[in-house]
Amino acid sequence: MSTKENNADVNIPILDLGPYLDGGTHALDVLAAKLCEIQENIGFYVVVNHGVPRPVLERAHAELEAFFSLPLEEKLQLKINEKSVGYIPSQSTVYVTSVVNENTQPDLNETITIARERLPNDPAILAGSRFVGPNQWPEDLPNFRPAMIAYQEAVSVLGYAMLPLYARALDLPDDYFSNFFTEPMWWTRNTYYPAAEPRKNQFGISPHCDHGFITMLPMSGVPGLQVLGPNRDWIPAKPVQDGIIVNTGEFLHRWSNGRFLATPHRVIAPDRPRYSMAMFFNPNADTLAEPLNTCVSADRPRAFEPVAMIDYMSWYVDSNYKRHAGGRQT
Repeated sequence: MSTKENNADVNIPILDLGPYLDGGTHALDVLAAKLCEIQENIGFYVVVNHGVPRPVLERAHAELEAFFSLPLEEKLQLKINEKSVGYIPSQSTVYVTSVVNENTQPDLNETITIARERLPNDPAILAGSRFVGPNQWPEDLPNFRPAMIAYQEAVSVLGYAMLPLYARALDLPDDYFSNFFTEPMWWTRNTYYPAAEPRKNQFGISPHCDHGFITMLPMSGVPGLQVLGPNRDWIPAKPVQDGIIVNTGEFLHRWSNGRFLATPHRVIAPDRPRYSMAMFFNPNADTLAEPLNTCVSADRPRAFEPVAMIDYMSWYVDSNYKRHAGGRQT
């Protein structure tokens, strides 16, 4: 890998959402301009004063620790199924779609994926659609389900609040993305990274880009996440009090005709247990990432063929997850 390691002198930008969420008339313009600059140059930033209650995050984190502390045989009762929701044992992913590293070793993490909770009679549930559930919940942890649903709902409120910012940053009407998030496919990848000695070219999660619209991740106090910077060096994501780190996924990268970066990142094996709750804030299944007119010009011709959210998500998971982990990798 031809990148430099750990440039500790570079920080990921921080955006204060307080004035915007409080209804400041000028805040939308200011934030959208900053967001555009960040997304076109680094693709990652941290939000503070974001409105997600700390107790909600703390309860979800505590329940996640409790879940991963269960015996393996109990966790395997919730093993990921054909709907791509459930428990994924350690060393079950190899991100072969990476554009910056030839990943060859399985990742050192355990995961439970949780889709947006839906009613049993939801049309997508009845249709047997992928990535929509029904979710699998541990019977012996009665507080796990409400804590994780509360976490998803709180972070989704933030996601919806961000949509006008992204629209304005892409020179679109403020409500442009609203109709694409009426039946969203958001889901969370809730992960435990053990303190383990990695083999050569092995990581907590190997260098990759996220698949979706945007990812929102409450920051961990345990180091490990690193972002590939503009100078091709790995920037540590230094913990920010109550910060949530946000980045563009490949779907929005394609939708913006490459204008907004889907930045590679990785998690190195930590020196103590690390937990994360990544919310992939994705639009409706049939949303088509067709390059936006505001992102196409003579200098930037169309670079991507249109693709639907469900199709891109399926390709991504099938490529990077082993068969026993809900993908098609051998």
